[in-house]
Amino acid sequence: MVSSSSPRGLDTTMASQITTFVNGLSLSSPQAQPLEKTLVSDSNLTAYLNNSKYLETELISLACYVAQIVLGADSVDQTPISPTEVETNWSEACWETPTCAITPNSAKAVSNTLKIVDFFQLKFAIRSGGHSPNPGWSSINQPGILIDLVKLNQITLSPDKIIASLGPGGRWGDVYAALDPYNVSVVGGRLPQVGVGGLLLGGEIPCFFSSFLLIQVNSGGYFHFSSQYGLAADNVKNFEIVLADGSVTEANAQQNSDLFWALKGGGPNFGIVTRFDLYTIPVKDIWYTITTHTLDQVPAILGAYVEWQKNGASNPKGAAFFTISLEGVTLLLIYSEPANNPAVFAPFYSISPAAVVVPSGNYTVNSVIQLFAGQAPPQRHDYRAVSSKIDLQLYNDVYTFWRQQALAIKATTGANQTFVIQPFTANLVAQGNLKGGNPLGIASESFQCWTTLVDWDNAQDDTAARSVSIATTQKWTQLSQQRGLSVDFLYMNDAARDQDPLATYGADNLAKLKAISRKYDPLQVFQKLQNDGFLLSKA
Repeated sequence: MVSSSSPRGLDTTMASQITTFVNGLSLSSPQAQPLEKTLVSDSNLTAYLNNSKYLETELISLACYVAQIVLGADSVDQTPISPTEVETNWSEACWETPTCAITPNSAKAVSNTLKIVDFFQLKFAIRSGGHSPNPGWSSINQPGILIDLVKLNQITLSPDKIIASLGPGGRWGDVYAALDPYNVSVVGGRLPQVGVGGLLLGGEIPCFFSSFLLIQVNSGGYFHFSSQYGLAADNVKNFEIVLADGSVTEANAQQNSDLFWALKGGGPNFGIVTRFDLYTIPVKDIWYTITTHTLDQVPAILGAYVEWQKNGASNPKGAAFFTISLEGVTLLLIYSEPANNPAVFAPFYSISPAAVVVPSGNYTVNSVIQLFAGQAPPQRHDYRAVSSKIDLQLYNDVYTFWRQQALAIKATTGANQTFVIQPFTANLVAQGNLKGGNPLGIASESFQCWTTLVDWDNAQDDTAARSVSIATTQKWTQLSQQRGLSVDFLYMNDAARDQDPLATYGADNLAKLKAISRKYDPLQVFQKLQNDGFLLSKA
């Protein structure tokens, strides 16, 4: 690919630009001198820096070579990229092949990576766990580079056991297993495979239970006990973040407090977080049960759920989740301390299960997470979000519509679909406000966030498979507006690629987020060079 000119003008001579760039990498003289010599003698780079025609593919290959010199050969996977690197992404739709994949192992390495990105003006994508099903968000095709945070997977607990420090490339299953012996946990993801970073920033996948259990429950910042403790991002004490210019800084209530607020749900717009310091919660043993039900019990399940949402959900220790598939229903009831059939779940106890997957009892937090450690065969995936006020007739009407649509598409594509209602309670919002607030703009009332997980095999069925969730969210919106039950909020970690959750945060919060982005990234690197995502430049 040939570009007619470079994307930025020259403020100094070409040689001084290269010298400034190399000096900024803090290399030793034996590393810096030959690297600078190589760059100065590269005719394609010369053309790029002189605003002349240049070969983009050669420029990106040179950038990957520089990354290899600066970070080490074991931190850069170059063409041909290993299949393992490409196929780490959860959805086959995201199996894209970059020019190179960079795996930094420290904040300094991330800093140097972003300096390389800026100097060469590279298109890039960032991957924490790779659980976004949106092509191009945590994946990228050539020409472009993937910044894979898999090596930033540290898990440390402070001596007083109050703070757990986590790397963005860690997995939640490893986090809970590491904290379990200390009788503490954190508010995080609900599936062991999901990455730490994308979930906490509000731009990754909703968690889904294994197909064996026929359940899908969304995660992102939402935890089993979010009603009691708030969203996961609300429980972050401090972010260590590398900004677009390569500077490493902290964001917390005292330092860069505006950035701290923005990072609690503002998505991938401000830098690369290299460490999350989370408050721990003093919980180890909890009560839960998992049951399955037949489809003829859907009306009873929905009725019990609405009763629980309106009454039982006022007890923040209890949480109820269900998923309706095309074959059956799975129900999870969970309580944040040891108990014996807590009264908060009384509406559900009269519904006889088809099977008891996990008997009512007291278990550890880690045990419920590890139940869902299985890996399903690779498929293409999608999900979608819509919110509304709590209303049984609305739930029943949309469910009937969804099932009809989903069955028709399954007959032609084989696609599986789920119907999930996720509770957002007034206490969840209150907890976020008590902990400094976040940019989500959620009203202080209980409501629901509907979502779905769509699984299918063939790329030619992409449009058809996704059509059910699109039609269903349109139906939710239409009926909600007609009946005075509208809630504008879209939960980012459930939103589809063509939705705009940032716009639902409210005009003031969106304007504030954009101002914070310009303050900490004045050249708008994360808006212009980042491959895709819920970017403020698109909101």
